[in-house]
Amino acid sequence: MPQHDLIVIGAGPGGYVAAIRAAQLGKNVACIEQEPLLGGTCLRVGCIPSKAMLESSHLYEEVAGGLDKRGIKTTGVKLDLPEMLRHKERVVQSLGGGVDALFKKNKITRYFGHARIDGPGRVVVTGKDGNEELTAAHILIATGSKPATLPGIELDGDRIGSSTEALSYDQVPPHLVVIGAGYIGLEMGTVWRRLGAQVTVLEYLDRILPGMDSELARDAKKLFEKQGLTFQLGCKVTGVKLNRKTCDVQIEGADPIRCDKVLVAVGRKPNTDDLGLDSVNVETDHRGFIAVNGHYQTGEPTIYAIGDVIGGAMLAHKAEEEGVACVEQMYTGYGHVNYDTIPGVVYTEPEIATVGKTEDALKEAGIPYRKGTFPFIANSRARASGHTDGKVKILAHKETDRVLGVHIIGPHAGELIAEAAVSMEFGASSEDIARCCHAHPTLAEAVKEAALAVDKRSINS
Repeated sequence: MPQHDLIVIGAGPGGYVAAIRAAQLGKNVACIEQEPLLGGTCLRVGCIPSKAMLESSHLYEEVAGGLDKRGIKTTGVKLDLPEMLRHKERVVQSLGGGVDALFKKNKITRYFGHARIDGPGRVVVTGKDGNEELTAAHILIATGSKPATLPGIELDGDRIGSSTEALSYDQVPPHLVVIGAGYIGLEMGTVWRRLGAQVTVLEYLDRILPGMDSELARDAKKLFEKQGLTFQLGCKVTGVKLNRKTCDVQIEGADPIRCDKVLVAVGRKPNTDDLGLDSVNVETDHRGFIAVNGHYQTGEPTIYAIGDVIGGAMLAHKAEEEGVACVEQMYTGYGHVNYDTIPGVVYTEPEIATVGKTEDALKEAGIPYRKGTFPFIANSRARASGHTDGKVKILAHKETDRVLGVHIIGPHAGELIAEAAVSMEFGASSEDIARCCHAHPTLAEAVKEAALAVDKRSINS
């Protein structure tokens, strides 16, 4: 019976990072993953392939008709969807192989199969050759999440599917209906809109991007509508009827919408199927998320959990930070994640990025604040590149000037938000950001100008 210091269940961003950090600390680590390719949902059918498709579809749209004003004339541009999908798979396979190489480099033992906890310190792995029992002083659950659906809608993996299927449509659907106007729905909706689909986005709430700063969400909706997306907000989807070749999406109190494909993007749920949690003192809440304390410890002292399976923001980088913090707490006595400085990014065009408190949350909490904004149309690098939509918005405490939140919609917002996250992690004020020299001409100058605008002294607007 193999004996390890730590068994990690799941090799997604949280699990594989935790395994590597534990190995760096000199521990004998095992990682159990039932998929052949390491990297989890994020790498296989999530973050990475979606970004490959977003980038490719954006390039296609620009080359097909978006470069005339830049003096670049193109003719005869054609979409080769099979090759675009092959590029996506090459990226995925390459990165998955990279994780495998990291396991070998750090001497992490990989077990292939389904893991089931069989009491404290024991895990049974069911693989193609039968069962194998492992033991360890500690067990870390990092099994992630899976797509959720709605009552009355059954995913058939063909015409009605999740983002997994939407990453691999073998042809551009003439009409795609996206149920859910969050990160995933908008990203995949824009991919297929760029490639030629008519896209209708349905959302139960009266706004898109729930939880994001509402001002930026309103700006984003206007930009997406200009790009060709159609939104129906405040509508309740009650079911999807399959016809011979089409689908009818049924909406309460309204006529059904006929389409060719349906993407259900209404969130994700914890992946705890057949984990054996009933054999140990590991509790879950009413939605199935595993309950943990501030050190990611479950009710069973030797069993920990991180990432999507414990709830909160379902982001790969949040899981990575939790994986490192959990292992360091386990073996060094200290590990911490500052949840107020975890950024979120929507990789549409333009990108939308956020970190810290929204203006809505500050108002609701009665926290006094000042706001500074700066539009990209006034930024020289944005003008030169031809991507001027959007703005930077900085929220700072009215009395202390400490930065409470930064929200960006515009070119490369996902990269620009890193400066804001670092600034907030170190307790910076808007004055601190404003006093830092930013290279010219760069998009990052828009962050500096927004910081200046908090004190109503922006130079270029």
